[in-house]
Amino acid sequence: MAVISVRLNTEEEKIIDYLSSVYDEDKSALIKHSLKEMYEDIVDKKIIDDYEIKEQKKKPHFISSEEIMKDLL
Repeated sequence: MAVISVRLNTEEEKIIDYLSSVYDEDKSALIKHSLKEMYEDIVDKKIIDDYEIKEQKKKPHFISSEEIMKDLL
């Protein structure tokens, strides 16, 4: 297991103290949780980007107004 030392300025220390009390987590757990959330955001964005690229390659399919009306009736 790695140990990392992080230097915080006064404002950052106040923020982490506040978050630690709000979420009732120690500072280490709070930082670990934040890292996981950031990583999940990156993974989610990659999935979305891959999906959008796949969708852009498809040809659009248009539906006529007659087809729409048929489905409604």
